[in-house]
Amino acid sequence: MTQRRYDLDWLRIAAFAILILYHCGMFYVSWGWHVKSSHAGPLIEPLMMLANPWRLTLLFLISGAASRFMADKMRAGSFVKARMGRLWPPLLLAVFVIVPPQSYYEILEFLQTHDLPQSPWLDNFYIKYVTASGNWCDEEGCLITPTYNHMWFVLYLILYTLALAVLLPLLRRIPARAVAWLIAGPGIFLAPWAFLFATRVFLFPLFGESHDFREDWYLHTLYLGVFLLGFGIAKHQPFFDAAVRLRWPMLALGLIAWASLQTYFQIYTLTEAPPPDWMRIAFRGVREAQAWAAILCVIGFFHHHFRTRDTLLRQMLSRAIFPFYLIHQTITVVAGHHLDRLGLPVWVEAPLLIGTTALGCWLFYDLGRRIPPLRIWIGLPSGKGGLAAP
Repeated sequence: MTQRRYDLDWLRIAAFAILILYHCGMFYVSWGWHVKSSHAGPLIEPLMMLANPWRLTLLFLISGAASRFMADKMRAGSFVKARMGRLWPPLLLAVFVIVPPQSYYEILEFLQTHDLPQSPWLDNFYIKYVTASGNWCDEEGCLITPTYNHMWFVLYLILYTLALAVLLPLLRRIPARAVAWLIAGPGIFLAPWAFLFATRVFLFPLFGESHDFREDWYLHTLYLGVFLLGFGIAKHQPFFDAAVRLRWPMLALGLIAWASLQTYFQIYTLTEAPPPDWMRIAFRGVREAQAWAAILCVIGFFHHHFRTRDTLLRQMLSRAIFPFYLIHQTITVVAGHHLDRLGLPVWVEAPLLIGTTALGCWLFYDLGRRIPPLRIWIGLPSGKGGLAAP
């Protein structure tokens, strides 16, 4: 399999698009986020939970597969250099330019919610942000800056790429049949599900999900493991053939698991009683069954329908989707804050928020690709290959 894997390109585009829409949805749910709509509530939370257990796991799996195709074409040193050159500049741009408005509006909404004066909290905001001297604290803790917010994904990808470079000599000695044996037959579902279940049961209660790379051991175990699995299955065609055969059963299993979880949450929300430990553990298994079934399902459908489908749209979106991801959350936060102040009904506000985010993403990408010095800062190659547009 030496030809370009168009199905993985399309899947990567779709995964990032789901993530961008998910962050728009975070403006409207009751869960904590940087800014909130006055319309926020539990209404769309079941829909959000359709994607919540697997959206990022899928991205790390795809990243591992992409790393395999890159690593097989170059030496380990060249591979690391190429990946660092594409990941570090966007991360630095995010930390010092793109993310600060998110922190600004998070603090502003906190002040407005608590009827506190903006000064001195926001005086010389950027200086305080980059020097970690803001002392932006409340009873729940402090906002530590400078920070990476949604770009934690890129930082973790950098760390896992460095780990992969160290492991490459060992991984290349592992016989392909070892991977084939692990995920043969029922193992294609059971082996990854058992890994996801074990990490959720034993590590999640200890470490939670902090996105602080220094202590995020549950997510490091989960995402590094999935990243390496993606590396292992990238060129193992039987895995993709099996995913195609299982795509409909996995769709059914994923929906059944999701519906079971919603019933479980509703019962214990209404009763206001904590579930027994055995049930909590069992439904963690159900959650991970939903996650891996969904991943197998989408891999199967995309491999079946898109493995040979190349279009100008794919070529453009393959380049644009990472710059979209880079900028989208700041647009959503800023636009959401100001749209909420207009007092619009939610059926007007939500489409405006999504449309503004989409338009802002496109303008950011289109501007960045046309100015050569900016290209590497938004994750594009430094040449002019990305200037053509359909």
